[in-house]
Parts: sequence; structure tokens; C-alpha cells
Amino acid sequence: MRARKRELKFANTAMATKRDYYEILRVAKNASQEEIKRAYRKLALQWHPDRHTQGKKEAEEKFKEINEAYEVLSDAKKRQAYDQFGHAAFGPGAGPEGFGFGFPGEGFTRTYKQGPFTYTYTTYGGGESPFEGLGFDFGGFSDPFEIFESFFGRSSPFTRGPQIPRYGLTLDFIEAVKGCKKQVVIDGKKREIKIPAGVDDGTRIKFTDFYVTIDVKPDKIFKREGQDIFVDFPISFSQAVLGSVVEVPTVDGNLKLKIQPGTQSGTLIRLRGKGIPYLHGRGRGDQYVRIRLQLPKNLSPRQKELLQEFDQS
Repeated sequence: MRARKRELKFANTAMATKRDYYEILRVAKNASQEEIKRAYRKLALQWHPDRHTQGKKEAEEKFKEINEAYEVLSDAKKRQAYDQFGHAAFGPGAGPEGFGFGFPGEGFTRTYKQGPFTYTYTTYGGGESPFEGLGFDFGGFSDPFEIFESFFGRSSPFTRGPQIPRYGLTLDFIEAVKGCKKQVVIDGKKREIKIPAGVDDGTRIKFTDFYVTIDVKPDKIFKREGQDIFVDFPISFSQAVLGSVVEVPTVDGNLKLKIQPGTQSGTLIRLRGKGIPYLHGRGRGDQYVRIRLQLPKNLSPRQKELLQEFDQS
């Protein structure tokens, strides 16, 4: 009994050094599954080791931490156990005799190398792994690269077979939205490749004998969130009060938009179907125009007088 208590005390101490999963994904404790998924997608793209030629060690650690947090919070049962017991729910002794949930067994470490990167996972595994026989066991946590594949159509580096060459290609924002054809040089030979509409920063496309990873330049006007586009659009005080018809930018060109009288700063106006095309499906996302009230900095004496009269009336 004393030995058991010492074991649990040690486990709790070790687990206390780990960061909170909600903090890692930057979501609230009552976040919905969609919010968790969206936060994971954004952070996983940001910290994927393939995108970090410098500081790769930090990127690998961040990427591993993000995947572990998502694996728990995206599963209803694991999330419930984590909310109740914290990290201790998944430590040694977290089986039926412990907290009634977890991955019983001894802790161990597996390492996988891909190119210049080394991926190391320390887990508490016990049951049969889907990677049994390949030398990988994630102890209840699925291969994080399978999660990446479900988002972006990428293959997992944990599969067997010859390595296919990978190349990087930088696109402007509009090229990524609309798709384009690019001349590239592969093994000294010029080739024309077609980039489908809707690719995102970090998307990897498989051609016959090579992969291309897309890097999308940020745009000064358009901000992308999933398949939706956000645009900040300034209007004057009089336009907001009286209403107006303005021209707002879209990826398809300028579009006339009616501003209703009394529109408040921060109002979002939805332009249905003016967003990003779905990469593996039909249709497009939406564009949202965020109204920003632009106040004059310098007023003439007469303008000030008129505003005072307006305020008094």
C-alpha cells in the first residue's frame, strides 16, 4: 500500500511539470470540438517541423506537445478524464486500480527519423498498437501524422516504402485561392504542374514522382481562416450614420456593398460564396467584411460647431 502511494505521488509530481492542454492549444476549457480542431490545425501548421529549417528542435517539441494536447481534447472520454484528473489520468498506474481511465503499462520511448528531423515520443503503452511490428507504439495516442493527413491529405512518414523527393513552391495569395500553373525544374528538367484552387499555406501535393509543399505569401488586404476570408473596410462617420453604397475588394474583383444607416463599427457583413474554394469538394467559403469606423482627426471650427449642434439635438 505504501509502495502504491509512493508510485502515485511520483506520477503526480512528474505530470505537474507538463503544460495544461487547453493552454497549449490556446482554447478555453469549455471550447467546442470545432474550436479545438480549428486551434489545432492553426498551431500544427505553424509548428510542423518541415517548415522550420532553423530552431528545428524547438519546432519538434512544440509539434509533439500540440499533437498530444489535441489527441486528448478531441476525444470525449479522454477529455473528461483529463478535466477530472489532469495529466495524472494518463500516467503510470492510471488503469482500473488508479483513476479508472488511461493507458496502463510501463513508460517507454520510441524515436523515428525522417530526413534531418528526429521525432521522439515517450508514452505509457500497454495494449496492442496499430504500429505493432513496425517498431512504433504511441500508447493510446494515434500517429499524429494521421491527424495531419485527415486535415491536409498528407501521407504519414511512419509508413514503409521509398522516400519521394519533396520540393517547396511559393505562391501569392490569389494564386493559392484561384489555382494556377507553374513551371518548375525537377532533376534538371522543366515541368509544368497544376496547382488546384484553394490550397493553403503548408498544403502538400503529390504528383507522380515527387511532392510539392505550398508556401502562401500573406496578403495585405485578405486574411484567411479556413475557407473564409476576412477584410477590414473603413467607412466615414457620415457613411455609418446615413448609409452608403461602397465598393469592397474580393478575390474576384471589387463588389458594390450597401451600408445600412446606423451601421456600427465592428459589424460583420457576410458575402456568401466569395471565400476560398474547397480543395477536395465543391463550393466555396464566405467573405466577411468587417466595418471599421474611420473618425476624422482634424476638424474645422465649423465642423465642430455642427457636431455640437447635432449632439445637443
